[in-house]
Amino acid sequence: MRVNITLACTETGERNYTTTKNKRNNPERIELKKYCPRLKKVTLHRETK
Repeated sequence: MRVNITLACTETGERNYTTTKNKRNNPERIELKKYCPRLKKVTLHRETK
């Protein structure tokens, strides 16, 4: 049930992180606050395909 996903920064569009999520518990796209190395600050990262 767990699938690999990629997290992309909402401000720069860079795909900085990969992680897994459980599709049964989180069917919608997840959003996490993560560190963006290009901006050198914490920004919102969204799940991409």
